[in-house]
Amino acid sequence: MAPEARIKTFLKTGATALCAGAVVLSSFSLGAEAARRHHRNHHHHLPQVPAAPPRALPYPQLSLPFEIPGAQYLPLAWADVKGWGYDDHLAAYKTFRASCRSINAQNGAAEVKALGASLSEPCRAAKTLDLTDDAKAKTFFEENFAPLRISRLGEPDGFVTGYYEPVLEGSRTQTDVYNVPVYRRPSNLFVRGYKQDSVSLPNKGPVYRKIGRRKLVPYYDRGEIEDGKIAGRGLEIAWLKDPTDLLFAQIQGSARIKFEDGSSVRLNYDAYNGYPYTAVGRILIERGIIPKEEMSMQKIREWMAQNPDGAKELRRQNRAYIFFREVNLSDKDEAVGAQGIPLTAGRSIAVDKSLHVYGTPFFIEGELPIESERAKTPFHRLMIAQDTGSAIIGPARADLFFGAGQEAGRISGRLRHPMHFVMLVPKSLDPAPRAAKLPIPDPRPSEKIAKLFPQTDPAKTGTPAAAAAQGKNETVAIAGPVPLPVPRPAIEPASEPRRPVKNRPHRQQ
Repeated sequence: MAPEARIKTFLKTGATALCAGAVVLSSFSLGAEAARRHHRNHHHHLPQVPAAPPRALPYPQLSLPFEIPGAQYLPLAWADVKGWGYDDHLAAYKTFRASCRSINAQNGAAEVKALGASLSEPCRAAKTLDLTDDAKAKTFFEENFAPLRISRLGEPDGFVTGYYEPVLEGSRTQTDVYNVPVYRRPSNLFVRGYKQDSVSLPNKGPVYRKIGRRKLVPYYDRGEIEDGKIAGRGLEIAWLKDPTDLLFAQIQGSARIKFEDGSSVRLNYDAYNGYPYTAVGRILIERGIIPKEEMSMQKIREWMAQNPDGAKELRRQNRAYIFFREVNLSDKDEAVGAQGIPLTAGRSIAVDKSLHVYGTPFFIEGELPIESERAKTPFHRLMIAQDTGSAIIGPARADLFFGAGQEAGRISGRLRHPMHFVMLVPKSLDPAPRAAKLPIPDPRPSEKIAKLFPQTDPAKTGTPAAAAAQGKNETVAIAGPVPLPVPRPAIEPASEPRRPVKNRPHRQQ
């Protein structure tokens, strides 16, 4: 067929199809109009249905009772909290009550975090209860809180490490033996949104060095500070023997320095230089120097003592550097946590400050190497969030505080273990009151109305259940099968007449 003939045939066929489509659409419109006329004519025969009450549309957007980013939770009954009945609840209550003194004194706006200001209610109750009985302390927690299993999204357990307060020998002046400076916060350290003399600076995010009035550059890292970038400015609080002692004091966030004359100074975390913390133990594991199952702070200390040049290079892999401030505490007092109150050995924990509120109780359960490196000591203890740390990240991540001294250091240094976390949530966050505010669904229509206005469920159309429903004199609208398109016909190409082949003589090669 010539090209002009094919084009004419195509246009004619397309026009016919368009006309057919218009007829179908017209028929559909007429059918719909007829149905509307039938509905108007017979509307008075329908049973009268009472008008539905006005509904608030769209539904009100009610916030969740609380929400922790990246976490999964499971409500529990107290009987399902493993080890709950074997703890010293009175000791936990005293630690919680210490946190409440700080919570009850707060007058500002509630923190925009999971629990917000909800701890103020149980803290008000604790203010008037000076309990001395373990059973009553246990009852207090059960009456004021609800247990909630919590972990990082997709993980079954949380993770714990340990920390302590080192007790170190030092000097107030530099000598040949004591030549490692312990620095206070420099005056040229700057964090956006904070005054340079602010009491509480964040332990995350960028930190700058201010040059002149406006220019900001990243602050010096550990290597630059160890090389003397801020030396000679009167920032030295004390001097230590070994840079490893300073490194571990910075990792722990506090220290006691004892001088030769018998006096001492207590130091607490004050600021950092803006670089992320890098675990030196992980580097030693990655380099195959210390096996993962043998890793502890004692192993790190031993390796650094035997390899001073390697220790210097290893320290500089952790570019983060901590500055301290002196605190007015006696040797009988424990270190002060980020909440601003003295910690309790064996009851205080450091948590992720960006997710949790100080004072939140966490019941932590599992097995830990408390008695020895390979021991599996049962651990089921109610701990109170009173501190934080730059390496403590996640909803079920905690650093357990074990006190001060070498023994506390040995125990905390070997903790790197998965544990079960149960967060105690104040009952004021119970979702039941919120559920009472949700709108009630529309009432289900009566059987007569349902027969007059059948609903089609495409998923159940043509199923045996639909056939059974028809057998019970119920009206079920069943959509007809959708016709499949006609398969494209297989058209054999027309064979062209073969031309006669002339015999040509082959050329001689």
